[in-house]
Amino acid sequence: MPANKSGPEAPKKKKGRRGRLVLITVVLVLVAGIGLGAFWGVSTVRASFPETTGSLKLPGLSGPVDVSRDANGIPQIYADTDEDLFRAQGFVQAQDRFWEMDVRRHMTAGRLSEMFGKSQIKTDTFLRTLGWHRVAQQEYDTKLAPSTKKYLQAYTDGVNAYLKDHEGAALSLEYAVLDFENDYRPEKWTPVDSVAWLKAMAWDLRGNMQEEIDRSLMTSRFTPEQIAQLYPEYPYKRNRPIVEGGTVDPATKQFRPKGTAANAPSGIGDAASGLQSQLSSLSKTLDDVPALLGPNGSGIGSNSWVVAGKHTTTGKPLLANDPHLAPQMPSIWYQMGLHCRTTGPQCNYDVSGFTFSGMPGVVIGHNQHIAWGMTNLGADVTDLYLEKINTEGYLYDGKQRPFITRKETIKVAGGESRDITVRATNNGPVVSDRDDELSQVGKDAPVGNAAPDRGDGYAVSLRWTALDPGNSMDAVFEINRASDWNGFRRAAQHFEVPSQNLIYADTKGNIGYQAPGRIPVRAKGVDGTYPAPGWDPKYRWTGYIPQKALPYEYNPERGFIVTANQAVVDEAKYPYLLTKDWGYGSRSQRINDLIESKIKDGGKVSTDDMQTFQKDNSSEIARLLTPYLTKIDIKDKYIREAQQLLEGWDFTQEPDSAAAAYFNAVWRNTLKLAFGNKMPKELRVEGQCLNVRPANETGPADDLQELVRECGERAGDSAQPDGGDRWYEVVRNILDDPDNAWWKTEGSPRARTGAKTGDKNRDELLAHAMRDARYELTSKLGKNIDTWSWGRLHQLFLNNQTLGTDGPGLLQGLFNRGPWNLGGGEAAVDATGWNAAGGYKVTWVPSMRMIVNLADLDRSRWINLTGASGHAYHDHYDDQTDKWAKGELLPWAFSEKAVKKAAKDKLTLSP
Repeated sequence: MPANKSGPEAPKKKKGRRGRLVLITVVLVLVAGIGLGAFWGVSTVRASFPETTGSLKLPGLSGPVDVSRDANGIPQIYADTDEDLFRAQGFVQAQDRFWEMDVRRHMTAGRLSEMFGKSQIKTDTFLRTLGWHRVAQQEYDTKLAPSTKKYLQAYTDGVNAYLKDHEGAALSLEYAVLDFENDYRPEKWTPVDSVAWLKAMAWDLRGNMQEEIDRSLMTSRFTPEQIAQLYPEYPYKRNRPIVEGGTVDPATKQFRPKGTAANAPSGIGDAASGLQSQLSSLSKTLDDVPALLGPNGSGIGSNSWVVAGKHTTTGKPLLANDPHLAPQMPSIWYQMGLHCRTTGPQCNYDVSGFTFSGMPGVVIGHNQHIAWGMTNLGADVTDLYLEKINTEGYLYDGKQRPFITRKETIKVAGGESRDITVRATNNGPVVSDRDDELSQVGKDAPVGNAAPDRGDGYAVSLRWTALDPGNSMDAVFEINRASDWNGFRRAAQHFEVPSQNLIYADTKGNIGYQAPGRIPVRAKGVDGTYPAPGWDPKYRWTGYIPQKALPYEYNPERGFIVTANQAVVDEAKYPYLLTKDWGYGSRSQRINDLIESKIKDGGKVSTDDMQTFQKDNSSEIARLLTPYLTKIDIKDKYIREAQQLLEGWDFTQEPDSAAAAYFNAVWRNTLKLAFGNKMPKELRVEGQCLNVRPANETGPADDLQELVRECGERAGDSAQPDGGDRWYEVVRNILDDPDNAWWKTEGSPRARTGAKTGDKNRDELLAHAMRDARYELTSKLGKNIDTWSWGRLHQLFLNNQTLGTDGPGLLQGLFNRGPWNLGGGEAAVDATGWNAAGGYKVTWVPSMRMIVNLADLDRSRWINLTGASGHAYHDHYDDQTDKWAKGELLPWAFSEKAVKKAAKDKLTLSP
């Protein structure tokens, strides 16, 4: 049964082993009531719990390896060779997380149907079309360094050593469940399974592909000018970019953190409208792809910042990071330390941090010399191309060319295999061929008069940097063993996809930032905001931004660096296009302000301050909009009672705040009235139906006969308007224009009386939103506003990403946990995101938090969203979540002395 947490005020629950056995027994009694209990017992549930004490044999080791675990089950591995270290890492991660690893590799290979049957055929077909696993194989065969391949093989051997002695329920409870459905048995792990995970990471961090689709879908309802208003320019004057100043030397193509501005790209391409049927289908497919990192469309975010020693109480840098990803059970991260007993030629690593189960090395963390963090840079590394096709091929540069094709066979658990043909053009795979049922292609293409004709036959292909073999896996190991800024930057050159903001600090007191990645260069006038004509050579990529030209900073005079998905550099001073779709800087500027308020007049930032910053839940949109809301003259006492909650509110979003609950409901309803109800059905929430003007017609409806019934088609966590900081800018730009057209409403109740619509102004719409919010919260939280709280609306559920989402209700209860009542909110520093179109449920979270103290690494702090274990009912399945919800952090032992002091269990792995 899921734990029923109620936020910071909830009393602590005892989690002793005896209590867990009682809980397991109760659950199994309930299971028995529906006929499954005869197969299961407590022993089945506990069968997969790993051995963490004593001694075990691990074939292939050259010497003994020690695995120490602390009170939270976090492992620290000690070995004498690199291969032994990574072989043990594979073994230990398989102990704790093999189900998660197995599902991930089937997802990246487009083989989910082998585990879960025909329900996954459509997803597999799309993923096979992309070909992640094929590209990972090419990387392994042709691109990766010999040492990287050696480490991957050692990791693989460790995983397979565990698999050799464990199967079924001994691997995880999920396999015991699968035994009821099919005879699935996991196959051996391979090095390519590890490499392919980077493709999944790159997919969910791929940049503006969803915005490219959404803008095109909007053309059925909005003019180009209106769409531009919904995607405003980045507010450089208000929200600072990461790198303040600097440009590329025109002669050397070398980025200089400070210098004379070079010529920036200018102009926007002429690709601009339509393509409804094709892109609508593609958008639905994207919603179906497992969102292992986050829901599509809301905009992945993260925070990281570093403060130099001149501004800290320790005299050395402090570095913080909290990536914002989808909540899931278990967390996507796995905490671990990898230590050579003696570092040298045979053993190069002494590193600790957050890893991905199924992949060797540490992704984010620190070694004995440096620390690093990551946030999504958001570079535009994808382009959708329209293709003029027939049965023989596609048109390019005035000539017909044959498709590049391959055959794929999808095996289906409990059913017949499916054969598909994957087609590709010189721009990439034809993603509109995502399954055998799609034969209709787009009839309206966003290319104006550039189309060779206006007939049927447009398909959509995808150009994406991650579909070219690269060296990102090399970069993971290179960063892990880097000892200074120059080594770190050399490693970053290989971190090609996904393109991340990398922040840096070292024990000598230096801080830095590097923007890495393989980022395309487009022709002049092409900005990647709309699908482009694939038949026209001028829309092809012309190359990639040189690595030496990518922005960086090293020990900036201001003494701190903040990255939170804002613009990297002022586009007016940078000659290359990174993207037109940045985050809008709400979080980053708030962090800048918090740091500056602390260090003004010589103040110093402490580790506690860094932790306090991470939990800052102030709402920028509330600060902007509330003064307008409180000035509206509300006559209805019932609505006025709620309005009074906003008077004197400090704009913080604590879980027990009634004002935060009401404001966010008002914000949600404001967006719905001003923008959401006007969106095309492809962007509105699935099942929400409205009477609206027919698509591609302009002007207000005069009566009911001119309206048509349309129902939304988008998943709730990726619908629009999502309420993120792009919408802050949209509303900010019209707030002082009370008669702006966006404040007018269509399809309102007045339309049903035959009266004309569109006659509302700003204050009327805001009053309407306050009324709707009052009634909405009354239905959800009760009539008494004294009992309202933001946390009761804004809840976190942790769901197993397979059986916890699509399995029978009782099975979901076995693997899922929650709810937790949370504070924070969308675009707050404490970014517990929610989609305003879909509801208040938490869809994004700080998936982990860490603060690295470069003066004393043993005084660093960290926490995971869930726990070390992926085994339901294990002591460490969700033992960090209560602390995480309260903003607490755990001590992070690094030195051998500190690790020994914290150790609760010790396992020796012997050859």
